[in-house]
Amino acid sequence: MNLDKALQVLDQMRLPNGAYIASPSKDYSYVWIRDIFYTTLPFLNTPSDRFEKAYHAMLDLFKRYEWKIDIHTKKKPKFLYEYIHSRYSMDLEEMNVEWGHAQNDAIGAFLWGVGEGLRHGQRVIRDEDDLRIVKKLVDYLECLEYWRAEDNGMWEENIELHSSSVGACVAGLNAVKMLVDVPPEIITKGEETLQRLLPRESESKETDLALLSLIFPYRVIERSMALKIIQRVTCFLERSNGCIRYQHDQYYNEGSEAEWCFGLPWLGLCYLELGMCHKAEEYRLKTERIISENNWKIPELYIGGRNIPNGNTPLAWSVSLSYLFLKSMREKERNQAPLYDAANNE
Repeated sequence: MNLDKALQVLDQMRLPNGAYIASPSKDYSYVWIRDIFYTTLPFLNTPSDRFEKAYHAMLDLFKRYEWKIDIHTKKKPKFLYEYIHSRYSMDLEEMNVEWGHAQNDAIGAFLWGVGEGLRHGQRVIRDEDDLRIVKKLVDYLECLEYWRAEDNGMWEENIELHSSSVGACVAGLNAVKMLVDVPPEIITKGEETLQRLLPRESESKETDLALLSLIFPYRVIERSMALKIIQRVTCFLERSNGCIRYQHDQYYNEGSEAEWCFGLPWLGLCYLELGMCHKAEEYRLKTERIISENNWKIPELYIGGRNIPNGNTPLAWSVSLSYLFLKSMREKERNQAPLYDAANNE
């Protein structure tokens, strides 16, 4: 499996400003904060400038709309357009269309990326202006009272309190608390909400693919809860071409729920995180099958009931998680390879 091919596919979706579009498709040739976060995870611990340039682009985006952030560090947004937008044009401008912009997990993800990026030696923060934006995003989450704030969640759909959104914020705030002042109580309140909500994603969803984020990359839950979540996802959501997002999902549902391709490598990454290498190997084979069928141009999903990919192909998020998982598996195998025993090979 040629991993370099994945990077070539991702680079085709990289913009001159350093950000990434979600897909070259007509519907997805936009910039999502969350998609950039997942797309750049493979570059977190590499000498490439892809990670830091993407975060510089997002910091510059936040500076452009700093006036909006200033308002909502003191006053909760009431309408969806008042939230920090989740999706932008390719030149990083807000678009005047209705959208489910109440996506607290995207802000938590960004903060996590900033903190983890610095921890891995990425030059994410350039100056005091960047630090000022990070602090204001912390204040934004505090003003929202994210620990009890209903939002559109990872899938940009119905408004309710989502465990995956709360967990992303907890992870993000923990990641930047050495960079800027983060009141300890706002982290504690998020942790208390998780203890109360989990293993459910929300009032309406017993389980959800988004819950995997609490295991990888965020690592914000104990092993016992992680095992409970991954068992539910595997049991109720896994299908042959990926995972459904949740039961009775209507997006691209033509007889059954759509199967999202990045669910397979995501499960593999979670099993690796838990040290369950035998299970991770199962998902390596499943992921390689999806890649070989699409030559690294991995789709967003296979249409439910039709077993064909939708038009959002390739999806940057699908390619990046597949690359990251297979690269991690290769590195693990290399590290576990037996050393050359000169005494037995004379």
